[in-house]
Amino acid sequence: MSTIPAVAFDVALFGEAMLLLVADRPGPIENATAFHKRTAGAETNVAIGLARLGLKVGWASRLGTDSMGRALLAAMQGEGIDCSHVICDASQRTGFQFKGRVTDGSDPPVEYHRKGSAASRMGPADVDEAWLASARHLHATGVFAAISDTSLPAALRTMEVMRAAGRTISFDPNLRPTLWSSPEAMRHWINELAARADWVLPGMEEGVFLTAQDTPEGVARFYRERGAKLVVVKLGAEGAYYDSDVEGTGRVAGFPVEEIVDTVGAGDGFAAGVVSALLEGRSVPDAVRRGAWIGARAVQVLGDTEGLPTRAQLEEARL
Repeated sequence: MSTIPAVAFDVALFGEAMLLLVADRPGPIENATAFHKRTAGAETNVAIGLARLGLKVGWASRLGTDSMGRALLAAMQGEGIDCSHVICDASQRTGFQFKGRVTDGSDPPVEYHRKGSAASRMGPADVDEAWLASARHLHATGVFAAISDTSLPAALRTMEVMRAAGRTISFDPNLRPTLWSSPEAMRHWINELAARADWVLPGMEEGVFLTAQDTPEGVARFYRERGAKLVVVKLGAEGAYYDSDVEGTGRVAGFPVEEIVDTVGAGDGFAAGVVSALLEGRSVPDAVRRGAWIGARAVQVLGDTEGLPTRAQLEEARL
């Protein structure tokens, strides 16, 4: 009989980090003459958000040893994240992306260059089960599962390990249609992954696609019937709806935003807020309120992580 490792850190994440190049001016990406360098990646955004709030976070991935890989590794280590399970492979390259700038609050254009990247070569063998099970919690997204044929079984394995260890799992669908072979495959596998999670965090638009339900209540019910203990449906500026097996159902209002600069990363900030609060033993409404506050901060800055608060800022806001 195998033994469950003692808890060594709070949250584990598996996923791809990409170098983000943000255009210096609005308009088509090809018209930009300069770019601001940032980090990007759904899982790494959440990892950074959690680490800034004081949680002990471990991130597993693969990077090239190119300048982009070195920059990303340094950035993650600089946030205090455990990168001991990040493999740097000189034979592989690091993924990157270009992002346009918008001024009207719409989603900015994004151009990915990640096919065949080091992270896309990850598979089940990259899952160090003892290390993973020593985390209290796993946060997973639909992005890591989608980047290659080998990352999907790796994502499934991470959830199996944590289920067997009795740890909690959160899952953000984070749909990326261009990474899947078809909309039907995306729907099937995202819902398969969600069925293995304790806390499911869909946006309303993706929830409609995934569940064929057209209300937050219907989307939440779909995942609750498949085993989720908590579903939080993100409603943008309107806040969020939650359905919990402990605290029932309810809505949390959104936080006012003076100017929307960039919507990318808002859902990752929301996830960091919800997960951090739940791991601290806060109530579901308090956790959703924290998530909504961080999501509102995220849309008011240029990059994916500049709006993620520190613990001091969180306490100042009394959240």
